[in-house]
Amino acid sequence: MSEWRVPLTELEIPEEDVRAVLECLESGWLTMGPRTGAFEQALAEFVGTPHAVTVSSGSAALHLACLAAGIGPGDEVIVPAFTFVASAAAARYVGATPVLCDVVSPREFNVDPADVARRITPRTRAVVAVHFCGYPADLQALRALCDEHGLVLIEDCAQAIGAEAGTGGRQVGTVGELGAFSFFSKKQLCVGEGGMVSSASAEHAERVRLLRSHAMTSSTWDRHRGHDPSYDIVDIGFNFRIDEARAALGLSRLRRLPEALLARRETVRAYRERLQGVPGLELCFDEEAVARSSHFAFPVLLPDRARRDRLREQLKRAGVQTTWYPALQSFSDYSVYGSAGGLDAAAEAADRHCILPLSSAMPIEEVELVADAVRAALAA
Repeated sequence: MSEWRVPLTELEIPEEDVRAVLECLESGWLTMGPRTGAFEQALAEFVGTPHAVTVSSGSAALHLACLAAGIGPGDEVIVPAFTFVASAAAARYVGATPVLCDVVSPREFNVDPADVARRITPRTRAVVAVHFCGYPADLQALRALCDEHGLVLIEDCAQAIGAEAGTGGRQVGTVGELGAFSFFSKKQLCVGEGGMVSSASAEHAERVRLLRSHAMTSSTWDRHRGHDPSYDIVDIGFNFRIDEARAALGLSRLRRLPEALLARRETVRAYRERLQGVPGLELCFDEEAVARSSHFAFPVLLPDRARRDRLREQLKRAGVQTTWYPALQSFSDYSVYGSAGGLDAAAEAADRHCILPLSSAMPIEEVELVADAVRAALAA
């Protein structure tokens, strides 16, 4: 039981989710099998992609997306500096070099296409478009830029399942050659640990399927059903499989995802209504972005880091949990990738933002409690 009056996020596990997992356990088959296949088909239909391949985590999804795209040593991958570290680590997993780029502004903190263009070199192979906090990046501009320079566009959708790409009603994960999703315990569709790679390319999808399970030419489920008496190993693969219990849980929760995303959006609008015009506080993005976001988190901006930290401490005393994301160049092991500079907006976004509580089933009373605590803290 949480000691917070309002925790950063809360997870509901209704009886139907428990039954789905229990039925899986009782079936006696716990690794990739029929539930994994059903989950992948349902995910493909939900996202609107021809191919959805489930894996063990969002990080594994990014790793395999880079491998499927043919990225390797000597290549550069442009990644926004304001994101979770997994977005950039994937390039390093395959021997490539992440090149950090700036975001549009602290208020609109997704990757800046103009700065991406400035950082393209003959070694650039791909661009990672992070839809941070569930707000879609400018995919139209990034797609045009990648097409112009012959680059691969990889969408990091770890925080953005269900967000609208802004191109003909499509969802994120369908504009780039590959999309990487996360089903971590705090995500909108959560199973504890898990992820998925989306792609319109059958070749890319088959490459991910192969590499997620030791590059084996058949699966344990295939052999269990007598389809393949043996197998071959055709590459260096990984154990990035999702298990049947998590697939069962994901399939159960996916049915409720549309209503959960709608509830998140309405909660964000309730927050914005109550915090609009509060002195010393700035809201991120605009209503158009709010309408297209799937709202993993609700960020607000303070004038500077000192006042942000002071607000977080005051909210902590009021029982309200918050968090924030550092810029990648501030980490000891990533400073070298930002040594070229020009990451001012990302650094400012990191210093000024504060993430307030947000959940799919957050009652309006908790929104009002948090909003009242924020106003009281800033008025003190």
